[in-house]
Amino acid sequence: MSRKKEGTESDPSNSILSIKPTLVEIELLKAHEEVDKVYHEKLKKIIESDKVLKKPIVADINTYTILDGHHRVSVLRSLGCRLVPAVLVDYNSPSIIVESWRDMRIDKETVISCALNGKMFPPKTTKHMIQINGKLKHISFIQKTVNVPLDLLK
Repeated sequence: MSRKKEGTESDPSNSILSIKPTLVEIELLKAHEEVDKVYHEKLKKIIESDKVLKKPIVADINTYTILDGHHRVSVLRSLGCRLVPAVLVDYNSPSIIVESWRDMRIDKETVISCALNGKMFPPKTTKHMIQINGKLKHISFIQKTVNVPLDLLK
């Protein structure tokens, strides 16, 4: 697994589509949202049963702020994993947009500040979107299946 950027100069969002996941040390990752304990336990059972992590998370390459995958990181921590497959993106890119699942205004600076200061939003507060070829898609669109064995992450 490595990180590689390719794309066309006419649409910088295309380069995000080709970023390959890389293994990141779990202690580098910074959360800005709490996790739902019920969903955490449900996901933990699934990951333990599968013995693989199917999807990488998405994090900012500069601060290691988790943009998508708080529950996966929480589960991997609880399982004693040292590494997490992550797609690292530049959060400063105008192609990445933050919205809220809740009725509130939110911006990238607040997300980064919360992550760096250890302040947490409630679960499922932020919704990170990415503009691809002029269309807005949830950031999970760039998370391709990886099926990394848990043993490799420990």
